[in-house]
Amino acid sequence: MSDHAVLHVKGRVLTGPKDDEVRDELWVVGGRITYDRPAAARDVRTVEGWALPGLVDAHCHVGLDAHGPVPDDVSEKQALTDREAGTLLIRDAGSPSDTRWIDDRDDLPKIIRAGRHIARTRRYIRNYAHEIEPEDLVAHVAREARRGDGWVKLVGDWIDRDLGDLSACWPREAAEAAIAEAHRLGARVTAHCFAEDSLRDLVEAGIDCIEHATGLTEDLIPLFAERGVAIVPTLVNIATFPDLAAGGEAKYPRWSAHMRRLYERRYDTVRAAHDAGIPVYVGTDAGGGLAHGLVAGEVAELVTAGIPPVEALSATTWAARAWLGRPGLDEGAPADLVVYEADPRTDVRVLAGPRRVVLNGRIVA
Repeated sequence: MSDHAVLHVKGRVLTGPKDDEVRDELWVVGGRITYDRPAAARDVRTVEGWALPGLVDAHCHVGLDAHGPVPDDVSEKQALTDREAGTLLIRDAGSPSDTRWIDDRDDLPKIIRAGRHIARTRRYIRNYAHEIEPEDLVAHVAREARRGDGWVKLVGDWIDRDLGDLSACWPREAAEAAIAEAHRLGARVTAHCFAEDSLRDLVEAGIDCIEHATGLTEDLIPLFAERGVAIVPTLVNIATFPDLAAGGEAKYPRWSAHMRRLYERRYDTVRAAHDAGIPVYVGTDAGGGLAHGLVAGEVAELVTAGIPPVEALSATTWAARAWLGRPGLDEGAPADLVVYEADPRTDVRVLAGPRRVVLNGRIVA
C-alpha cells in the first residue's frame, strides 16, 4: 500500500466482546482508524473478514533466548514471528537486550518493556537477570522503573539448591519497599512465581501482577481478587513442567515432585482464578526456551482450562489492551488489527490463521 492509500475493512469489526460492539466496516486513513467514510478516496484497498484489535502477548521476551541476550537480527526475527501470528502489542516481561530500536520500526510490534529481570543471587537462569541481594532491591527496581515502559519484573521464587525445592526470593519488607518505590515512580510491578510461598507476601506488599501463578491456592484466591492482582498463566510454558521435572529428578527429587503437582492442577488453578474474578491475561513466555508466535495456542489453553471463549479472546484483545493502557479499534487509534476468515468468538482456533495483519495502517502479512 502507498502512503496515500486508504484501507477499507468490511465484514464484522469486533470493537468489543459484546454483541452490540460489532460494526460493519472501518476505514484506515493516514495509518489511523476512522468509522467515517473518507470523501473522494481514490486508492482504496478492501479487506473482508472478521477484524480484531492486534493481539496482545502480555508475557514475551524479545531479545532473549535460552542462553541470554541475542543480537539485533535475532530480536528482529522474534518480533516478526510474533507479528505473523497477529501479535501487535507485546509486554516484554524482562530482557537483558536493548530493543529500543524496535520503536523506530513501524513494521514491528509495539513493545511495553519491564526492563531486565531482577533476581536473587544465583537464583535464576544464568545471563538473564540482575542478580542482587535484598538490600539492593529498591535501587535496582528504581533503575528498571526508569528504563522500562511502566513495568518492573521481579523473580519472586526459584529453586533454592540447599532446600532442593522452590522457595521465595525476597523478604516481605524488601519487596514492600521495592514495590512502593516502583509505584512512586509510576511503574507497576510483576513477578515470576511458580510456587505458593511467595504469593501472600507479594500481594500484601502491593504487587500488581503475578506471572505463571501456578502456586495459586484456594486460600489465596480471595486475596488476589480483593486486591485486583492480575495473573498471566503462560500455560503453553507450564506444559514444559513434566520435562523439566524429569530432567531434575535425580538431583532435586523434591523440586521435581513439586513441579509435577503444579502442572497437574494448572487448569483447575486458572479456572478457579477466573471464576473468582481475578483478571487473567494471555502470555506465552516466548523467548526463553519457547518459540515465538504461540499466542493462538495460549488462548486455546485458556479455553481448555474452562474460561469461556469470548473471555479468553478478550484476554488477548480488548481487556488486555485496556489493562496495558493501549487502544483497540477506537476512532483515531493507530490501525493495528488482524482480520480472520471466520468468527474467532465462536472458535478461538481461528486465531492460528490470520487472513491479514495490519500494523500502523499497513498490511504487513
